[in-house]
Amino acid sequence: MNQPLTLTAAQKAGPKATVIALGLALAVLVAMPLLHLLPAEHALHVSAYTLTLVGKILCYAIVALALDLVWGYAGLLSLGHGLFFALGGYAMGMYLMRQSAGDGLPAFMSFLAWNELPWYWYGTSSFLWAMCLVVLAPGVLAFVFGFFAFRSRIKGVYFSIMTQALTFAGMLLFFRNETGFGGNNGFTDFKTILGFSISAPATRATLFLATVALLAGSLYLGFRLARSKFGRVLTALRDAENRLMFCGYDPRGYKLFIWVLSAVLCGLAGALYVPQVGIINPSEMAPTQSIEAAVWVALGGRGTLIGPLLGAGLVNGMKSWFTVAFPEYWLFALGALFILVTLYLPKGVIGLLRRRGES
Repeated sequence: MNQPLTLTAAQKAGPKATVIALGLALAVLVAMPLLHLLPAEHALHVSAYTLTLVGKILCYAIVALALDLVWGYAGLLSLGHGLFFALGGYAMGMYLMRQSAGDGLPAFMSFLAWNELPWYWYGTSSFLWAMCLVVLAPGVLAFVFGFFAFRSRIKGVYFSIMTQALTFAGMLLFFRNETGFGGNNGFTDFKTILGFSISAPATRATLFLATVALLAGSLYLGFRLARSKFGRVLTALRDAENRLMFCGYDPRGYKLFIWVLSAVLCGLAGALYVPQVGIINPSEMAPTQSIEAAVWVALGGRGTLIGPLLGAGLVNGMKSWFTVAFPEYWLFALGALFILVTLYLPKGVIGLLRRRGES
């Protein structure tokens, strides 16, 4: 069994170097929202556009980390993590729409001539209930799907196809106006969160810091899991599941736990994405979004924890530039990138850095 690359690299570079690198990255991220609060004419001021863009990328980085836990460690390639991300986003969006509507119905319901809220909207005016939905919606769905999939010992390409079908079905469901989630327009035009203006610099800074905290907490949790007996069982499950079963382990419980944890992390990332970006719609559930997440992990290096964060940053940074400069060529560039990584960087950017460090 291969030891996780992150741990191997940390051992070679020394714990001090790893801590310093992560500390510097954290310091830069914490400084950004503080610089955003400076006057616009100040030389060090960080614009709202930059803060929103980086906040969005950090949310995607959490999704990449969550996918790495199931793909890089447990060997389960999910092509449906966009569904869990969107469910968390919709749960937060329901609360924000209720805040914007006040005592009335959300704007899209009034437009459709609805007279009352659907039953599943009850309680969404409460922030605490909305946060419960952020965790429960992706978590319960992941538990039910994973329970039956792992009990049936579905794995490999069949598991990937089923997860892709799941997110595609979710997208089609949310596109329908009668489901009560805004149809193809989704939710937008948010005004306040917890009584604070959502466009105020202080609110933007707080949401950004919350995203940084979630990313740091997820990374710490990933490191702890990787160093634990649970993490070693996961890597054994990935490399030789039959041998693991022969040793007396039941892989279903391990798979289900990491699968549900990964889904919940995606839901939390979606909940932070929506107030920062200002919109959530069914396109976030498109199968291409989940496939793109797999590209982030593959580019950075799966099974490394740090690599997927780098991959998400690199790909989404390129996407932001490409979609402005050459919008019609972005998907071709993404496909070419995935092919190059598959052929020449099977262990991703982290693997390349590791080889250079050994030479």
